[in-house]
Amino acid sequence: MTTAADIHALAGAYALDAVDDIERASFDRHLADCDSCATEVAELREAAARLADPTWSVPPPRLRDDVMDRIARTRQVGPAVPKPGPDPVVAVSRWRRFAAGAAAASIFAVGTAAATWAIQEQRVRDERAVAAAARAEASRIQAILAAPDAQTRTVRMSDGGRVTMTMSPTHNAGVLTVSAAAAPASDHAFQLWLIRDEKALPGTVLPAGQAASTVVVEGLAGNAGIGVTEEVATGSQTPSEVLAKLSLV
Repeated sequence: MTTAADIHALAGAYALDAVDDIERASFDRHLADCDSCATEVAELREAAARLADPTWSVPPPRLRDDVMDRIARTRQVGPAVPKPGPDPVVAVSRWRRFAAGAAAASIFAVGTAAATWAIQEQRVRDERAVAAAARAEASRIQAILAAPDAQTRTVRMSDGGRVTMTMSPTHNAGVLTVSAAAAPASDHAFQLWLIRDEKALPGTVLPAGQAASTVVVEGLAGNAGIGVTEEVATGSQTPSEVLAKLSLV
């Protein structure tokens, strides 16, 4: 037969859905008359949700099994003590808080491990994506440079550097290299402009703070030239002073 102390002790397990059908039905009836247990169940559920939510939105399949296993290995009743002993209500309250803390710690530990794994997996995917993009660009550069109709042109920059373009009409693209005499500030970068119908259209922004960069310029057909300016690192919609202008015709 379940005693008053026993029914109070089910609060932690009930909050984590770690009771059988008989215990659940019994505790449901008990909650209707026990404001203390109702409040404690609500607080335990909220604590478990707060600990789990920031770390992992979808719990791993073994999460519930791990929590249940830890609860099964957690002592459910305090050690026997000679009479007179401590107030059983106080002892039960301490046990409930201990069980809730242990369960919450289990959720937090499993969630943290899952989050760490997810972050590492994302980093691996990002690194693979960067490597794949670099290989694709290198292959594109090689194809343009090796094209039978490839032509190379070079112009001087106003600061004494050079802009070199090897372009292929077959590929409708070119490989452009900027080699400036001095690097722009760390918050500035060289920007390319496609010149069409005497208008400068904003193009690729090269890496910030770098004096030398190589980039593939696609869609050369219909453009009369390419200009190079120095702009803020985020790029500009209006060109500043043109440092170099390379003709495409």
